[in-house]
Amino acid sequence: MPRTLEGQITMEKTPSYFVTKEAPRRIYNMSRDTKLIVVVRNPVTRAISDYTQTLSKNPTIPSFQALAFKNVSTGLIDTSWSAVRIGIYAKHLDNWLQYFPLSKFLFVSGERLVSDPAGEMGRVQDFLGLKRVVTDKHFYFNETKGFPCLKKPEGGSKPRCLGKSKGRPHPKIDVQVVQRLREFYRPFNMKFYQMTGQDFGWD
Repeated sequence: MPRTLEGQITMEKTPSYFVTKEAPRRIYNMSRDTKLIVVVRNPVTRAISDYTQTLSKNPTIPSFQALAFKNVSTGLIDTSWSAVRIGIYAKHLDNWLQYFPLSKFLFVSGERLVSDPAGEMGRVQDFLGLKRVVTDKHFYFNETKGFPCLKKPEGGSKPRCLGKSKGRPHPKIDVQVVQRLREFYRPFNMKFYQMTGQDFGWD
């Protein structure tokens, strides 16, 4: 990380830190004062979205159902598949709490980031000790993508929107497969709600 001067905040983002076993220890050894922002969304939707992204790059992969289940007839979920494993948030948070207290975390709802981007960004700014400069006047809803986008900055050329890989339509997944995944995640979600003191409303 670059050196951070007084009055500056250095930020870095990656989807893999939260689920990488070695990450908390390494970050703690770098700086135990690090503030951690974790964006989470319904793990069922997240798994389907993950699959959709992989499918767009590799159209020959097996079906979602074939990858999600170890055994379809018994409904046994395959937790070795990363698209499923990533959504077991309670397990990953457990690993992080060995190094960082809960007060160092802000959990951002992926759903609210879409429905109320300014509200969630307000929470982020408060958590980082920043003045609330990003407000609802900075966003507009892009009907095509189904996501909010940032309006173009003063003197900027065009609005900032999520890239081509985001907001693409999901393939149709059998209702029973989705239901079984919901049941699988429910106890983990409940534990995550308890651990964070936040109900994300995924059930």
